[in-house]
Amino acid sequence: MSQTILMVVTSHDEIAPGHATGLWFEEFAIPYARFREAGFEIKVASPKGGPTPLDPKSLDIDPSFPTVAAQQALSDTIPLDENVRHESYSALFFPGGHGTMFDLPENPHVQRLVTEFIEHEKVLGAVCHGPACLVGAMLQDGTPVAKGRRIAAFSNAEERAVELVDAMPFLLEDRLRELGGDVDPAEDWSDHVVVDGMLVTGQNPQSSRSVAEAMVRLLRHGDT
Repeated sequence: MSQTILMVVTSHDEIAPGHATGLWFEEFAIPYARFREAGFEIKVASPKGGPTPLDPKSLDIDPSFPTVAAQQALSDTIPLDENVRHESYSALFFPGGHGTMFDLPENPHVQRLVTEFIEHEKVLGAVCHGPACLVGAMLQDGTPVAKGRRIAAFSNAEERAVELVDAMPFLLEDRLRELGGDVDPAEDWSDHVVVDGMLVTGQNPQSSRSVAEAMVRLLRHGDT
């Protein structure tokens, strides 16, 4: 098995004219550093390829964050297309940011990769709005990937707290429930991770490192 992790980030850069969004940097940088520390190679892809838009609010970060290597990795992502195949990767990870709500759910290559990783029982992780990757994905029999799975994701309460409910195309917690997911929200801004087989999901930015740790344990030992 390849010891390379594919990290897929958003290419979407605005919620509305004048309201910038993109990737929430912490949710990429912390797992990126943890995966590298654990000895995995990393490839970074996005729907459009090229530089990744960063949510400006996510750049006011703790100076101890491992930022330089992560920023370099985001400067020239590979385009997510038919050449990006699950066989080349041991795990798939989706960090969040509000941009993911716009371009992940309807991207056919996101849908394909999520389905392939689920059906081949390979490690798939997502944090905060990253579980939007599950929204459009279907199994071969037409069943939503999210159906019957325990999932953590950015909660309705947290979306209300950041005052972006009306700006989103849908509420992630609600949509995952509509698809049959067993969404497990915890207290706002708490470090909360749910592991369901090889699917690892976290609720918010505070959960970023814990999601990465759970993924590393699965990759090394097959359990958490």
